[in-house]
Amino acid sequence: MFMKKKRVLFISSCGGHLNELLQLKSMFKKYDYYIITEKTKSTLYLKNEYKNKVSYLIYGTRVHPITYVFKLLFNCFKSLFLYIKTHPDYIITTGTHTAGPMCIIGHLFGSRIIYIETFANVYSKTETGRIIYKFADKFYVQWEKMKELYPDAEYGGWIF
Repeated sequence: MFMKKKRVLFISSCGGHLNELLQLKSMFKKYDYYIITEKTKSTLYLKNEYKNKVSYLIYGTRVHPITYVFKLLFNCFKSLFLYIKTHPDYIITTGTHTAGPMCIIGHLFGSRIIYIETFANVYSKTETGRIIYKFADKFYVQWEKMKELYPDAEYGGWIF
């Protein structure tokens, strides 16, 4: 009997979050996967490496609050479009703001959410982690100390 591969969406912002997420690339061959990150010069190589399995959102930081709001709104609508396109069974993310809207959309439409709090945080929560923790199906921390902040999280060790 033919078993259909589970659809898994891997999403994160660029930089260290993406670096952490790509540590999971050995999982890609096990699933019908798709990758979403922010479009920057440092992420363009993904189109060559993963061909039609990657999409980009607009890069946005909170440094410029007015443009950030518009970029966030655009990314929310694009996330909805990409969710409908991929309709994942699971969403796996290492954060941050880029992943928040997608996780909320996925939760509303029945995808299972797996959140991995970033390795960079040892003593404080990320803003996205605070939100996603409330409804994630699995929430992992990479430092045992973080279990004090997220008592229901699972300590998974370092992703690296």
